Amino acid sequence: MEVNLGEIPFGVDFHPSNPLVAVALITGDLQLYRYNSNDSSLQRLLDVNAHSESCRSVRFINGGQAVATGSKDCSILATDVETGATIARLENAHENAIYRLTNLTESTIASGDDEGCIKVWDTRQRSCCNSFNAHEDYVSDMAFVSGSMKLLGTSGDGTLSVCNLWSNKVQTRSEFSEEELTSVVVMKNDRKVICGSQSGTLLIYSWGFFKDCSDRFVDLSPNSVEVLLKLDEDRIITGSENGLISLIGILPNRIIQPIAEHSDYPIEGLAFSHDRKFLGSISHDQLLKLWDLDDILQGSTNNQNVQAEIADGDSDGMDVDNNNPPQSKKRTKVKNASSSNNFFADL
Repeated sequence: MEVNLGEIPFGVDFHPSNPLVAVALITGDLQLYRYNSNDSSLQRLLDVNAHSESCRSVRFINGGQAVATGSKDCSILATDVETGATIARLENAHENAIYRLTNLTESTIASGDDEGCIKVWDTRQRSCCNSFNAHEDYVSDMAFVSGSMKLLGTSGDGTLSVCNLWSNKVQTRSEFSEEELTSVVVMKNDRKVICGSQSGTLLIYSWGFFKDCSDRFVDLSPNSVEVLLKLDEDRIITGSENGLISLIGILPNRIIQPIAEHSDYPIEGLAFSHDRKFLGSISHDQLLKLWDLDDILQGSTNNQNVQAEIADGDSDGMDVDNNNPPQSKKRTKVKNASSSNNFFADL
């Protein structure tokens, strides 16, 4: 099923328990839809003018009671799912345009901006918990590892960062890659970190060895891998700049099969519905598409070769090193590390 959003979407997220999907639009609008698998319909419930500039990211928060959106206008907005009313707004959540929001727990989210700053917010206490000057370019994606309280970030500066939420420090950062890193997922029971890149190469890092990747998968090149979505501990779904959605196996590394083609335009976002019945995709063709996951994955099991996991000799049990982040070849940008303390303060 699909619906024309009328504008280019930048973000998509599904409700954690109900058949609802939210999209963030270039116009600054937030739209909310109810989907019905019985008649393959999408019904628009809300269309909220959330921000004065483009709405770049969207996430359901507080158990699905609200939707958080981040914008180029540097603000974060909380919108009530039932009524569409503004719950609260933080006008200056970041000093620079917000690029990405990521859920950590039911009541905490992380935000990353165009200049490499990452912040963690408690949505119930309405406060900023952590602030990291993690990168020197936009924060393209983030992934949370709850067992070690580490927040991983990728950036246009070509690095992967590891932020320690306990110590409130950037614990380590990878060497600079020649291409922008666009996305990140954690797999193999938290032992491997996979990063997408602008060149289409997947960079594979072993946990505890973040200075340089331990493996590279180049079969998706030269098309930029815009989005990574973890299917299970051995497989990811990729969204590329050519509009192709593919199922990829990790260690052993292989393209299992292309599973969908959204359009000829870059994939801007991928997300699973709460019951994993649907895969949602958005692109510059202004369409939100919901794919039946069982249908598009049909045959992938038969195509999957049964191979022993490749051992790379890394000691995966090691924790991240405590070396200082590398010095960039780029001009160092000084950022204000002070946090805003009134997140979701009542209007």
